Amino acid sequence: MRIATFNILHGRSPEDDRVDVDRLATAVKTLDADVLALQEVDRDQPRSMNADLTAVAAEAMGAVDSQFVAALAGTPGGTWMAATGDEQPGSASYGIALLSRFPVVSWRVVRLPALRGRVPVWFRGARAPKLVGDEPRVAVAAVLDGPDGQFTVASTHLSFVPGWNSVQLRRLVRSLAGTREPLLVLGDLNMESRQAQRVSGLRSLASGATFPAGEPTRQLDHVLARGQVVATGEAEAVRLPLSDHRALVVPCGPA
Repeated sequence: MRIATFNILHGRSPEDDRVDVDRLATAVKTLDADVLALQEVDRDQPRSMNADLTAVAAEAMGAVDSQFVAALAGTPGGTWMAATGDEQPGSASYGIALLSRFPVVSWRVVRLPALRGRVPVWFRGARAPKLVGDEPRVAVAAVLDGPDGQFTVASTHLSFVPGWNSVQLRRLVRSLAGTREPLLVLGDLNMESRQAQRVSGLRSLASGATFPAGEPTRQLDHVLARGQVVATGEAEAVRLPLSDHRALVVPCGPA
């Protein structure tokens, strides 16, 4: 089976600054993933033509089950607040998604610890730290009925604030204790591979620089695992005609 994670930048291409749902659909088809984690996903947002980007991707990959989970509700530049899960259908939102060609046995949503207030962060090339806040973060997990039995997959997008993303990753892994294994944690973790493995206690199945998309120097996107699952081939960081990240794809199978 092919496992993939992709931060889609709400479907926008930095080249032309446009969201094109047909371009997104073509990109998803190119990945040919059996399980796909998406981050920075819009639903009913004016900037992405009020499209349901999860539904676009699900149709493109032939998913039999999918779920979008909002981290933020409202419109950027307007009313923009933490999502609660009780938003009305058709309301603008932004978050993550998990899509699968295998049937889903059960779903779980994990809302991760929110950073309170603003903190100083050093950005590459800056002469001084900048005070920044962060947006709410969330994960969605599913037990899937795969070709070799049931297994668990989680999709998330963690904070860019150093240290706080580690707090969130530990919380996510703890929340999945006792779930059906093998366990795969997918997503934009905003940290390099060594830190992701050390913090989570999971092992990496995919190595490849994913950010920035044009000439990537860092791996921020990951496929982490626990249990009897291994990579059965080389991982690939795939450049697609949208987003500032590359998608990360790896073939997996039972150990």
